[in-house]
Amino acid sequence: MASGRVTFLIGGAAIGAVSMAAYQKFTQKPQTVALVPQAQSQVVRPMAPQAQHTSQPVRSPTSIEKARAILPFGLPGPVSDIIYRDAYVVSYNRRDRNPNWVAEHLTPDSLKRADGVERSKSTFKEEDGIPPQFRARLADYFKSGFDRGHMVPAADVKNSQVAMDETFYLSNIAPQVGEGFNRDYWAHFENFCRTLTKSFPDVYVFTGPLYLPHQERDGKFYVKYQVIGANGAPNVAVPTHFYKVIMTQRDGKFSTAAFVLPNQRIADDTPLEAFKVPLDAVERGSGLVFFDRMGDAKANASDLCRETQCRIVLSKFHEAQKTKQITA
Repeated sequence: MASGRVTFLIGGAAIGAVSMAAYQKFTQKPQTVALVPQAQSQVVRPMAPQAQHTSQPVRSPTSIEKARAILPFGLPGPVSDIIYRDAYVVSYNRRDRNPNWVAEHLTPDSLKRADGVERSKSTFKEEDGIPPQFRARLADYFKSGFDRGHMVPAADVKNSQVAMDETFYLSNIAPQVGEGFNRDYWAHFENFCRTLTKSFPDVYVFTGPLYLPHQERDGKFYVKYQVIGANGAPNVAVPTHFYKVIMTQRDGKFSTAAFVLPNQRIADDTPLEAFKVPLDAVERGSGLVFFDRMGDAKANASDLCRETQCRIVLSKFHEAQKTKQITA
């Protein structure tokens, strides 16, 4: 990770200045799927009252009728494919070949391991429910330098082999930096989400990619990201950042927190709250609205990080690996 100042914008406004300053301080150290395209909203305006004439008045065409004349051969899109799985729902972006968002609901029961469920039995596979020209391909990731990063991790669905297998569809995957991120800090973050079920009976998590602007030497802001693909043909966008939006429920009380992490190596001792941002900042940056059916309850939800400690805890495996590196 570069030691220079890390700055990112969401929705044209700088966010997380305090958290990113804290982060910089630490980084300076040596079945068949069901696809439902989103409906195109149409606004029908009422016709103005017609004046009374002795002859039959000429009726003006409605907006819908005009649209049929303009688009006789159909709408070009954009289309976001909504895919329903046993353990999650995903909105797939055909242009970027990545998810827009992936939603899951974690509970103490959903995280229990069923007999015979093993990650080793699962294999990555292409999303055959997506039209071929819009699919992410297994070959796109081959020797790309990026991991196939889960949005809903396999460890979240140990209660069913079928459900675990479904997390390996490329529609649930996005390119992530491997060492220091997908295999490390991001994995710790995923574990944090699971541990929330020890304190909250319901944990709702949205995860997805972001493509955020950064400031260059000329003082201007640019959105730049790599695109990977087989045989040098660009196909899959590499996100600059990833977000998780979390809502918990306990005794009818809701708490929320939103986090944005850069797609790069992050030291294990970086505080998780260094990446905490306002929920509406993620909404502006992603073009999404989370928990829109909650009404006033959304605005009145408490800060999750005041209800519990928002911090990374290394697993026993990662602790052992870290100790091994220090003693080597």
